[in-house]
Formats: sequence, structure tokens, C-alpha cells
Amino acid sequence: MREVTVLVSVPLVFQYEDVLTRPEHLAAANASPTQIRFLLDSLCSVAEAVEIAFLWRPTLSDPDDEMVLETAINGRADWLVTFNVRDFAGAGSFDFQIGTPAQAWREYAR
Repeated sequence: MREVTVLVSVPLVFQYEDVLTRPEHLAAANASPTQIRFLLDSLCSVAEAVEIAFLWRPTLSDPDDEMVLETAINGRADWLVTFNVRDFAGAGSFDFQIGTPAQAWREYAR
């Protein structure tokens, strides 16, 4: 069976922490900041750390999405998986596919 490697970078993990520990997200998940940090620590323990060698900014309209794009580029990703495909419209020239989790799963399952 093929393996899937999750890529993370330091800026991306900090962004995840910032978003996931917002009060509205904590309430929706019925989680505490400590639980979110444990989740992120767990993610980091199984993910491949990507060092950002240089920045590609600005490529996208949302600066927060740039961290995702930079991690994919520097990590030489095959896929950038997101629920917000439209946010990455400016990244079509890079050498990876951009799609939803469902699209990536269908491709993986083939």
C-alpha cells in the first residue's frame, strides 16, 4: 500500500495553532487550548518537517494561504489538499495537484 506523507513547516503549525485556538473554534470542537496543542504536537510527530528555503510571496490573495503554498513547494508535494481550492487559483503553475480531500482520496484509491 502506498504511503501518504503530511508536510508541515514552523510557520504553518503556528498558523494552525492560532486558528484552532480561537474561541469560536474551541467552542465548536468542544476542546481546550491544551487539547489543541496536544493534537498539533501529535500531528508534528508523524509529519515531515519542511524547511522554508525561500518565499514565493505574493502568489495568492490571502497571506495566510501563502504558508500552505510555501510548505507544499518546499516539501515537493504531489498534492496540496484543501477545502478552499479557489483560494489557491494563483498556484496552478506549480508542479503539484490542488484538490479537495475527496479528490485526493479518489486519486489515492486508484
